[in-house]
Amino acid sequence: PDFKISNDPRVTRVGRILRKTSLDELPQIFNVINGDMSLVGPRPTSFSANTYTLWHTERLEVKPGITGLWQVSGRSDVDFDDRLRLDIEYIRKRSVWFDLKLLYRTIAAVVKPRGAY
Repeated sequence: PDFKISNDPRVTRVGRILRKTSLDELPQIFNVINGDMSLVGPRPTSFSANTYTLWHTERLEVKPGITGLWQVSGRSDVDFDDRLRLDIEYIRKRSVWFDLKLLYRTIAAVVKPRGAY
């Protein structure tokens, strides 16, 4: 399962601020420009496909995104299986309108950084 350590001793004071405000995600804009990622979609993963159970793999069929449904639904407070359920829900509902709605909710989530670390 994918996770972040909440009090990771390797993260500097500046790094904590960048994480809390999600500014550490901005370099991924270059991946969006290159076409490797979308603005909205399931988060990228560092695990191989065989790490996931069969129902998890549906999320691997679309380009990863900088933000998505689980990021605006609690960020790090959402457990792994719920993250995957939300990713799959996004895939099934995705549309330009839904993406715009999630981008709007992302701004609100960054301003009020509940669950960010």
